[in-house]
Amino acid sequence: MDGRDGEGSTEEYETLIQTTDVELLKRAWRQEKAAPEILKFETDLIARLTGQIELVEENVEQDAQSGVDPLNVSLYQMDLDRTQFLLRSYLRIRLQKIEKYIFHILATAELYNRLSKQEKAFAKTCLVDLEKHLEESVLLKLPNNYQSIFKQSMISEENDMVAKPQLDMFVVCKTNYYLGHIQLEDNEDGPSEVNQRPLEEPFEMEPDVLYFVRYKAIKRFVEEGRIDLF
Repeated sequence: MDGRDGEGSTEEYETLIQTTDVELLKRAWRQEKAAPEILKFETDLIARLTGQIELVEENVEQDAQSGVDPLNVSLYQMDLDRTQFLLRSYLRIRLQKIEKYIFHILATAELYNRLSKQEKAFAKTCLVDLEKHLEESVLLKLPNNYQSIFKQSMISEENDMVAKPQLDMFVVCKTNYYLGHIQLEDNEDGPSEVNQRPLEEPFEMEPDVLYFVRYKAIKRFVEEGRIDLF
């Protein structure tokens, strides 16, 4: 042990787990929890926090053995536990999305590239296990025309058995910037008069005001980090 006193230890803990990084983790957690689709993995942030957590764990253990005020050690341990809980929750939410939308994510390059290296390995392993389970327990017992994992039958034109995120869902959000000309509705179904929905007038978002809108209308602003979800 290096003979640190209580005050020196306090300063060191404050610098080891940076407040800004914890706030960024909270924001990433809120964004991931509220968004219907999986977002880009916060690679640099998670790497920094993982390193900081490891250092704090070592120092907490050393201080507990060297006679540092137990109350101070307990407070540091509580902060460490909260940060670890938040990190685990962030990663768990992402894994749940991967499991739920695994076929869609693996078939969509944009979404697949949002995964971390470990998440990509998890997704591939999960896919192999899921395909094997479905074939052995269900698909091989069905007629040939209904043995596809992706389609209800061989005559289906689309992969109608693949679960996809509901981008039409409403989310609560706000921005720190003024954002104008946001289109609430679009005609993704094509020009058909039957499917076409009337376009609503574009609206504007004022800073620090909560809005309740469809996710797909603000999707690109979320990806750009200009809108926060709640």
